[in-house]
Amino acid sequence: MSIPSLFIKRPVATSLLAIAIAISGVLAYFHLPVAPLPNVTFPVIVVQANLAGASPDIMASTVAEPLEKRLATIAGVTELTSSSFR
Repeated sequence: MSIPSLFIKRPVATSLLAIAIAISGVLAYFHLPVAPLPNVTFPVIVVQANLAGASPDIMASTVAEPLEKRLATIAGVTELTSSSFR
């Protein structure tokens, strides 16, 4: 006796088996562990540049701006911030 003929000859058993599988799937779905705030780490690049004796304005124009232009060409960069200080 083949497996398909077993299910064809017993349609009630086949229906009950399908219902049991569906109910167990629904119950398993609601018992899946899902964190409300998953632990996600975002990729971050930190660049620190120093220019001795330079003011923040000079640092911003001669160092930070060229770095920002080069780093902005990286694929997938969505946010870029910089700060220049003494």
